Amino acid sequence: MTTSTFGKGHTAIVTGANSGIGRAAARALAARGARVVLAVRDLAKGREAAATMSGDVHVRHLDLADLASVRAFADEHDGPLDLLVNNAGVMVPPLSRTADGFELQFGTNHLGHFALTNLLLPRIRQRVVTVSSTGHRAGTIDFDDLNWERRRYRPMAAYGQSKLANLLFTAELQRRLTEAGSPVLATAAHPGLAATNLLRRPDRPAWIMAIQHGFVNLIAQSDEGGARPTLYAALADVPGNSFAGPSGFLEGRGAPKLVGRSRAARDDAVARRLWTVSEQLTGVRFPLSKITGKTAG
Repeated sequence: MTTSTFGKGHTAIVTGANSGIGRAAARALAARGARVVLAVRDLAKGREAAATMSGDVHVRHLDLADLASVRAFADEHDGPLDLLVNNAGVMVPPLSRTADGFELQFGTNHLGHFALTNLLLPRIRQRVVTVSSTGHRAGTIDFDDLNWERRRYRPMAAYGQSKLANLLFTAELQRRLTEAGSPVLATAAHPGLAATNLLRRPDRPAWIMAIQHGFVNLIAQSDEGGARPTLYAALADVPGNSFAGPSGFLEGRGAPKLVGRSRAARDDAVARRLWTVSEQLTGVRFPLSKITGKTAG
């Protein structure tokens, strides 16, 4: 599936690696001999996940819904970083806000990873992988109300916006990396339908969740299967701005391959505008100067 020699002597950070496809991806990277940092909000769960992995695995606190936590995590990272996997995310919660007042899904899934990536970018040597979703196809970027302060909140629409933002971020990041002369690649992936805890909704009745759980387990792939597109985007010989997903029916499961994306996800003008707005909201800017690929300033 992969052609990379990534392994011993390399370092990877995987956000949200305490469960689901993040844990499966981190376990696979550690098994290759890499030093893997599990960047997690819950340290106890992170340590439990690390205990299931072999190799050089470390657990560090990161709350993507708090920009102060993102900055602290980036400041504390020492040494070069070969691979950053922006995996963590939330899916269709009730209307909630991050510590900085952003709608939770947009703030966590996009802005938190946007800030983390740019803060770590001067140390990254190989690749940034951001996990999106087929849900991006239903997404639109509403620049007039990104944080759902004036519209009636619709959880799935907010999720779609955040996942579309992931792909627009990847495209614009790759454009900027190329312009700066950096060898780092930005890629994206989606897991298809994976039976992870993202699908659990504590606000729904238990009987509805039981039916959903049975249905999802019938058609979904495992965490390991869901992690395969992430690993493909991270390790395979693919070009920048690639998007990997399952090759099966409706990209729900199966071996990973490069897949298409919606027209909205290919809008370069929106990608650039979103980047500018994201810089304004987070206070974090692209750190590399043009042509040299070195840290600006």
